Amino acid sequence: MVNRPNTAAQRAKRHARVRGKISGTPERPRLCVFRSECHIYAQLIDDVAGHTLCAASTVEKEFEGKGGNKEAARKIGQTIAERALKKGIETVVFDRGGYIYHGRVQALAEGAGEGGLKF
Repeated sequence: MVNRPNTAAQRAKRHARVRGKISGTPERPRLCVFRSECHIYAQLIDDVAGHTLCAASTVEKEFEGKGGNKEAARKIGQTIAERALKKGIETVVFDRGGYIYHGRVQALAEGAGEGGLKF
């Protein structure tokens, strides 16, 4: 019998390790990314107060298109940047959520950068 690694548990462990090193403040919140098989989610979090300042995802009604590709991730990055700039947030700390910086996670970060956020 082949034992498959529990990839969700491994990701959670990586995320916890990264979260020990970074945290968001009201001036520089944490841009947290979560990706599922079909969708991608991003939120700006103030860890001091424990509040989400703004969020964007592919499950919103305004979003058009398929949610599980790099094109969608780039759009979500631009959307979160637009919403952050409306609230007066220009710089953020990027939290890749335990995922490798590649593919959809990278596309979301690049979209946020194009939208005007600084990392």
